[in-house]
Amino acid sequence: MSLSINLTVNGAPQDISIQDARVTLLDLLRERMALPGTKKGCDRGQCGACTVLLNGKRVNSCLTLAATLNGAEVTTVEGLAKGDSLHPVQTAFIENDGFQCGYCTSGQIMSAVGLIAEGQAGDDPERIREGMSGNICRCAAYHGITKAVQEATRAMSDTHTGDVK
Repeated sequence: MSLSINLTVNGAPQDISIQDARVTLLDLLRERMALPGTKKGCDRGQCGACTVLLNGKRVNSCLTLAATLNGAEVTTVEGLAKGDSLHPVQTAFIENDGFQCGYCTSGQIMSAVGLIAEGQAGDDPERIREGMSGNICRCAAYHGITKAVQEATRAMSDTHTGDVK
């Protein structure tokens, strides 16, 4: 059984034919759309490495069936930068050593972008850690991640560049 869906991925409309209704958004992005920035970690929704924005909200793409997304807008880590200009969250992660091995980084960045856009980040480290708690870092780079979210929140509120689009 083949199913056709229309998605907007990183601002570009896509017509996609799905052969298997069980394919996840994660597998669609990585295997069919050549967007490998979204990582497959646990494949059970427990680690957050696969976090993307779906209609502006954070989701675990490993738990999201692609067949249910007709008309949806998806933003991946590849869609954040504008040309050579990194998104403020990406810049803050670099400047604050918000990563070590890098495997969780794209999910951490996407979760941070969503958290800030939701207005849930603030400047309180505990609040940020709670808001980012669905994203696990095996290297324990949490201090740098928290600092990066704080810095990006300030930068985005100063310049009003919080839009993901």
